[in-house]
Amino acid sequence: MSVPYGPILIAEDIPSILELLQVTLQFKGYPVITAHNGLEALKRAEMEHPALVITDILMPKLDGYQLTHRLRTNPKTSHIPIIFLSATYVTPEDKDFALKLGAARFLEKPVDAAELLLTVAEVLTIGHNSNTPRPLATREFYRGYKARLESKLRHKNAQIARTERLLETLPEIQKPAFRALLEETCDQRNQIQEELDQLFRLQEQFPQK
Repeated sequence: MSVPYGPILIAEDIPSILELLQVTLQFKGYPVITAHNGLEALKRAEMEHPALVITDILMPKLDGYQLTHRLRTNPKTSHIPIIFLSATYVTPEDKDFALKLGAARFLEKPVDAAELLLTVAEVLTIGHNSNTPRPLATREFYRGYKARLESKLRHKNAQIARTERLLETLPEIQKPAFRALLEETCDQRNQIQEELDQLFRLQEQFPQK
């Protein structure tokens, strides 16, 4: 199956999910290139001109929201359609912000293979149509981005508190699974906090009126 104008770029930091997406698309004949974080994806998009970007949101170095904003505001990459995949940013507000950034579609993880393939085929067929909104102004982007990060940080902190309380009451045989869940949630919380800290440093350099 040929893809016009270039390969499909997948940006995903979890190796098992990245491999699953890559194998699913390649099995149907799509050429695929991959990136393990948003910064790597940004560089590959600028160099290799993909026909489509499929990106996670919660990623190190540069998350999917920032990646999309940079792609959309760069004349060399602004035409590339983008599909979001996420298991973390799935509230209506998260999805609305993704679409405001110019994403063509938003899929929740775990994504069904048939749904993924149908969505990819639709987006590649339609391309970057005239209904795609103009890129958000930088100030508007960072205002919305900050709101998404702060909301997700509150949610992750609440999850951590609930899991810690639950661990105190569980029988020993059940604790390992919930300790692993707690560790994963703490890692996600720390990553979101790091993104917020970076955003605050940017705002100090470019104060908002």
